[in-house]
Amino acid sequence: MRPEDRMFHIRAVILRALSLAFLLSLRGAGAIKADHVSTYAMFVQTHRPTGEFMFEFDEDEMFYVDLDKKETVWHLEEFGQAFSFEAQGGLANIAISNNNLNTLIQRSNHTQADPPEVTVFPKEPVELGQPNTLICHIDKFFPPVLNVMWLCNGELVTEGVAESLFLPRTDYSFHKFHYLTFVPSAEDFYDCRVEHWGLDQPLLKHWAQEPIQMPETTETVLCALGLVLGLVGIIVGTVLIIKSLRSGHDPRAQGTL
Repeated sequence: MRPEDRMFHIRAVILRALSLAFLLSLRGAGAIKADHVSTYAMFVQTHRPTGEFMFEFDEDEMFYVDLDKKETVWHLEEFGQAFSFEAQGGLANIAISNNNLNTLIQRSNHTQADPPEVTVFPKEPVELGQPNTLICHIDKFFPPVLNVMWLCNGELVTEGVAESLFLPRTDYSFHKFHYLTFVPSAEDFYDCRVEHWGLDQPLLKHWAQEPIQMPETTETVLCALGLVLGLVGIIVGTVLIIKSLRSGHDPRAQGTL
């Protein structure tokens, strides 16, 4: 059985650690105001991806540690020039968490699954025939295991797709973005298909180009133009009738008595 087919039959035991350098969010605790928030997120689990170590500043991704290549990957090259982070630090934390995970596996075989909320929207205002990007935002889910597919007119799409890392939330759940480059047309429709342990069945989020409606200003102008033309027609018709009546009673047109 393929891993993606087993995702609803296997319960992975997961250990997650989310640290906020300047903001600590606890249930029942009062809100703490801060000018800037620095966040790092780390998790390990028995399902792929087996783990992640990443860092954010004010909800902007700074870097993550590639666990296979064992190196730091900066979101922007400029970040790597201004700051530094040794990948071994993240790898050491991952190793410790894996050891703790093995201990937890012996004590528990159940992880509560929180189902995701999914929205689909275009990156830019839609113009038919102009390239654009569809964004599928998958939010408020746990554990960080997803199977996401793009469909166009019900058919699987594999080209022009991309995705973000699993991004942490302050409530210790996760969110993630999936992207699809496309050229809008009036006939095509798209779906973002999401599978997660918290869902009883795959969730389909639909997007299609809405029919182009005539702007209200255009409708108003056309209505006013029609009214003006109608009034002009009435006036012209009245003038012609009056002229016709006058010509029929012109004394010069009658003989001398």
